[in-house]
Amino acid sequence: MSLLRSLLGIGADELTSGQMALRAVLTFIVSVAIVRFGHKRLFGKSTAFDLVVAVMFGSIMSRAITNSLDLVGVWLAGLVLVLMHRLIATISYHVKSFGPLVKGNPVLLVEDGQVRSAGMRKSHVSLADLDEALRGSGSEPDLSRVRLAYLERDGSISVIPRPGEERVVDVTVADNVQVVRIAMR
Repeated sequence: MSLLRSLLGIGADELTSGQMALRAVLTFIVSVAIVRFGHKRLFGKSTAFDLVVAVMFGSIMSRAITNSLDLVGVWLAGLVLVLMHRLIATISYHVKSFGPLVKGNPVLLVEDGQVRSAGMRKSHVSLADLDEALRGSGSEPDLSRVRLAYLERDGSISVIPRPGEERVVDVTVADNVQVVRIAMR
């Protein structure tokens, strides 16, 4: 046990590079195990709620590497944080009025090709941001082609295009072969 305490620098005033490296390896393994208890979205593209938990988790776990604090206590604090995230996410799922308090609500930016100025102003989204989202969704930056656009809870902008007019294209494969007619929207 004293060998392990010495290797990990437990109780030492300062940590050596080797002790910090060993702590980093162990903390990485423990962190991966803890994150497996959380949801996959914890470190994916997510809401501000998920981002805050991810930043706090990283901050807590870094203390296990750089400080001579109680390793198990730091790891336990990380586990508690991830379990709290999971609990709050579960409550948000089951209690519909709780979700918006923690995660926010989507904001309407465009409706039937018309910019909703109040939503744009409230969410600090510029027309350039909206054009970028339209290009990212595969559309030309032409609002007349947009049925709805929302600033989602995760900060992304989703675009629902208007149904397009049907275009009919006749394709002739070869001479004296039947013409294929393709209808596209």
